[in-house]
Amino acid sequence: MNSRDRVLAALNHVETDRVPIDLSGYRSSGISAIAYPKLRAFLGLEPKPIRVWDIQQQLAIVDDDILNRFDVDTVELGRGFALNDADWMDWTLPDGSPCQVPVWTSPERVDHGWVLRSRTGRIIGRMPDGALYFETAYFPWADEDEPDHERLEEAMAECMWNIPTPPGPLVEGPDGDRLLVEGARHLRESTERAILGVFGCNLLEWGQFLYRNDNFLALLAAEPYRAHDLLERLTELHMRALEKYLKLVGQYIDVIVFNDDLGMQTGPQISPRMYREFFKPRHARLWQRAKELSDVKVKLHSCGDIRLLLPDLIEAGLDAVNPVQISCKGMDAAGLKRDFGKDITFWGGGCDTQWLLSHGTREAVAEHVKQQVEILRPGGGFVFQQVHNILADVPPENIVAMLDTARGLVQVS
Repeated sequence: MNSRDRVLAALNHVETDRVPIDLSGYRSSGISAIAYPKLRAFLGLEPKPIRVWDIQQQLAIVDDDILNRFDVDTVELGRGFALNDADWMDWTLPDGSPCQVPVWTSPERVDHGWVLRSRTGRIIGRMPDGALYFETAYFPWADEDEPDHERLEEAMAECMWNIPTPPGPLVEGPDGDRLLVEGARHLRESTERAILGVFGCNLLEWGQFLYRNDNFLALLAAEPYRAHDLLERLTELHMRALEKYLKLVGQYIDVIVFNDDLGMQTGPQISPRMYREFFKPRHARLWQRAKELSDVKVKLHSCGDIRLLLPDLIEAGLDAVNPVQISCKGMDAAGLKRDFGKDITFWGGGCDTQWLLSHGTREAVAEHVKQQVEILRPGGGFVFQQVHNILADVPPENIVAMLDTARGLVQVS
């Protein structure tokens, strides 16, 4: 099997020659730009310039020698873009290391920290000195009694999470469609890895980005007619963008990634009843349309405990869920595999990042990974990924122990 075959087989619930591995195929499977050079040094690889493709979470582009070293089976579509030095600007990581970030992010030094601005000049993200990530600094509708939903796109442009990863604005303008297709085609022709198209289409989260979490949850409960109005406008906006995106690059990707963090540490943010009323029909429309337009699998990134929502997510047409946060209440891997393993692929859950990967010994990490793979692998329906991105304080020996254990568990025929 090549990597693409391996990932697609797992998504079709077929056991593969070895477990498919995702490292940096998506934001939540990435690695901190602070941890990345330490991993390279530990492996004895030559130093390379650090390029941060996700400014908000400070994630590094993982070079091909690392992908090859760990037999990684995935790659993100953005890897086909921002290939020129002019696409990057010099910057400095929180630990003082030099790096580069996409030119359109343009972080600025303000008041003992760094800020990100929208195109209108508003500060929308902050990273104070001593912090390792940017956090949202502005919620457009947090202080408005009845925001004008007609101004949705204008408000979305003032949110920190609207600052894109590559290709970003490189595919805007009159030649944008052609450049997007050319970059996607070239990447497809240059790799046998499964290609992930990270598209987003957040619904619950966009309500929270705009209103702030507390306000939007209150809106869902107290003013459902206004919540439906916003969510319908969001869905229509997402649908137009989705149709254009897949008509251009659908033939070059294998998995399309949607986002919506529906869970908390102890359960879903919203009840199953509320999910069915506000989000399930809209998720179903988007996911069905994606499959109509292209031969893709649909993956949802949703952190937290979402066990109670899984039956509805599956019914809505979801193929895979990520990152499978096994440290949360209700997200025990054995129970998930037993109850839902025939119906959905678990893309994640391979190693706990909330505590073990950072603080455990390499022996403990290896044993934990072995156990997780033994639980989640049988019958296919599993792609290995640690639970969310590898943080800045993770020792490189633990990263190696995790990935080498996963790639060493080869099926014996």
